[in-house]
Amino acid sequence: MAEFARLDSSSSTHTMDKSITLPPDEIFRNLENAKRFAIDIGGSLTKLAYYSTVQHKVAKVRSFDHTTKEATSDNLYEISVQEEVTARLHFIKFENAYIETCLDFIKDHLVNTDTKVIKATGGGAHKFKELIERKLGLKVDKEDEMTCLIKGCNFVLRNIPHEAFVFAKHADSEFRFQTTQPDIFPYLLVNIGSGVSIVKVESEDTFERIGGSSIGGGTFWGLGALLTKTKRFDELLQMASKGQHTSVDMLVKDIYGGSYGCLGLTGDLIASSFGKSATADKEFSKEDMAKSLLHMISNDIGQLACLYAKLHNLSRVYFGGFFIRGHPVTMHTITYSINFFTKGEVQALFLRHEGYLGAIGAFLKGAEEDNPNQYSWGENYAGSSGLMSVSPDMNPMQRARSGTFSFDMLEMDRLERKLVNLPLLQDASSYIPDTVDLIEDAPAREYWLFCFEEALDGVVKRAVASQPDMPEAAERAEKFRQKYRHKLQTLRHQPFAYGSLTVRSLLDTREHCLNEFNFPDPYSKIKQTENDMALKYYQKAVKSLEELSWEQRQFALVRGVLAGNVFDWGAKAVSDVLESDPEFGFEQAKRQLEERPWLVDSYDQWFERLKGPPHKCALFFVDNSGVDIILGVMPFVRELLSRGTEVVLASNSGPALNDVTNGELQILTESIAAMDPVIHAGLTEDRLTLVQSGSSSPCLDLSRLDKVLAMVVRERKIDLVIIEGMGRAIHTNYYAMLSCESLKMAVIKNSWLADRLGGKLFSVVFKYEVPAPDLHCEALTPS
Repeated sequence: MAEFARLDSSSSTHTMDKSITLPPDEIFRNLENAKRFAIDIGGSLTKLAYYSTVQHKVAKVRSFDHTTKEATSDNLYEISVQEEVTARLHFIKFENAYIETCLDFIKDHLVNTDTKVIKATGGGAHKFKELIERKLGLKVDKEDEMTCLIKGCNFVLRNIPHEAFVFAKHADSEFRFQTTQPDIFPYLLVNIGSGVSIVKVESEDTFERIGGSSIGGGTFWGLGALLTKTKRFDELLQMASKGQHTSVDMLVKDIYGGSYGCLGLTGDLIASSFGKSATADKEFSKEDMAKSLLHMISNDIGQLACLYAKLHNLSRVYFGGFFIRGHPVTMHTITYSINFFTKGEVQALFLRHEGYLGAIGAFLKGAEEDNPNQYSWGENYAGSSGLMSVSPDMNPMQRARSGTFSFDMLEMDRLERKLVNLPLLQDASSYIPDTVDLIEDAPAREYWLFCFEEALDGVVKRAVASQPDMPEAAERAEKFRQKYRHKLQTLRHQPFAYGSLTVRSLLDTREHCLNEFNFPDPYSKIKQTENDMALKYYQKAVKSLEELSWEQRQFALVRGVLAGNVFDWGAKAVSDVLESDPEFGFEQAKRQLEERPWLVDSYDQWFERLKGPPHKCALFFVDNSGVDIILGVMPFVRELLSRGTEVVLASNSGPALNDVTNGELQILTESIAAMDPVIHAGLTEDRLTLVQSGSSSPCLDLSRLDKVLAMVVRERKIDLVIIEGMGRAIHTNYYAMLSCESLKMAVIKNSWLADRLGGKLFSVVFKYEVPAPDLHCEALTPS
């Protein structure tokens, strides 16, 4: 534990602030592997960015060669855990008062770096230039502040889903997160620092400062200090949050006795900021004056932003800068102003990580030779702190320390592929992957948080069992438990902490935490065993299907996919059965399925479609290993191939629960092809293609798919999309509208969810959709 000393501004001595502690592993993570630095120094806060290489374990599969005499294993493939190096970006924020001690800490822990230059931006870059060069032995290269700001803004809007949000103070949820737009340009950025800069951004490198104002955050701070004798910015905002501006401001009703109807002015509208202070013979409270001042400046900035947005025909306006800082009163007053002046036509948008935009931009300027934009990046939930509550009364200690380390960190991992939209989305700009927003739906939120917490012991047990030869696995698993439980507790109090809260985000956070403690694939051995077992029954399953009439076979194939989907270790109702009854098999799973009519039942329409011409090419997003992929999906695939339909199988790029990965699917398909001439012909004639989805999640975000998959979709002219599984077809994509025919198939393996949807455990969702202007989605809502 490293204790940080605070530099007292009134003297050159250091005083120890015991409330500020810095666990190096939790704050300056992976510093020994840091390769490049950038720093953004503002008036009171320093934002540090650095790039590091992270070594972590990955589970790899390799096919056994059973043709050699040495081959002794009955398993189809072997699993090995290997070390892999990936890139990570780290962002840390701290008060300038700590900068000297922070630089000492970085210097002491920095090893094996070839870095000779540190990119710097912000007003303090010149002030601290000599200190940085002396402490770190690096040359400071200053970058233009506005260029860095725009680069950083573009980066977060492209790479962090739910980065932008609308603030609604009196709504059930304060935050309404926006989906990532396929094209983020053009937009207006209103940066409120000491003054205001209004920038029109048209492309990655094209932007123009089209206006601004000298009345900004510095005005609020300066006039506020004169009026209240309060020198600290946050204290001034805190005062404003408790004040009543109507005590100081003159309203329309104070002049006219009510509203001014013919001009459309309500009685509560401010007619004159500080208008009452000229005539009222009384003392005004500091809180009331601070609130009036905040309203005056926010309304002025809001009106200015609206005028420029209308002048340049822009509907997206992002607000950032020191003035915002996630404070509720500021965001509320700006939002109110924008809504008033545009009558709701323009939304005031704020950013979760707006404090880091300059540091991100400076880092990108220093990394141009590596071209970071050729990759996609993802937020690492295990290493990032969440957005804290903006309510002044909620967790005041946390707000008081918001400028120090512990509550504001961002980590982003480089993904080894560019992620893009599925070209078949009917409207990519309105696509929302998740079916239920747990921020809005409080009962669902309480249930799922409880559900994930209750499942934690089982996940820990599975993680330890997956590494029997590693004695320290139990200790790492316990650290995983503590970290993930802490994330769940944070989300219980602050459901908006990491953007939208959904079942998908809870699953993804768990996967990130498992990877953090080197459990890359806890279900690898289970998948291996189930794959080997299911392969033994494949030929028998195909033979029994071929003995059926064409009509009977079509229904049996669908029922087989659904029965296979029952085998899901992510569902507690199923994992309990699989743990207690190893003999539970494919036929037993079929008997668990509800009889028709199913909860959602479009089978008759699908059957009629099958009587028509074959589809040209089907894209199938597959789900689980074992029985699911081998006895459920593959017979369905061979039927499509027999009809003359090409098939593209999209599977996970990385492991998640017992989902089949692309590496595993390659080996399984080759093995099946060796005993099935239809699958063999599909592979050799290039009519059956295996592609990784770009996802490492049990759910599916169709706006973040591997660029290669999108290219295959276009080249093969996909006209049927099949999405299988509860995570991919119910928790996500249930309402996804595609520009081609689609099938969504899943078995509901959660009693609470089944009850909520008006069904029961093992209810079936079979949803066949044809794109048409008059097509209406069935509502998947509580009965």
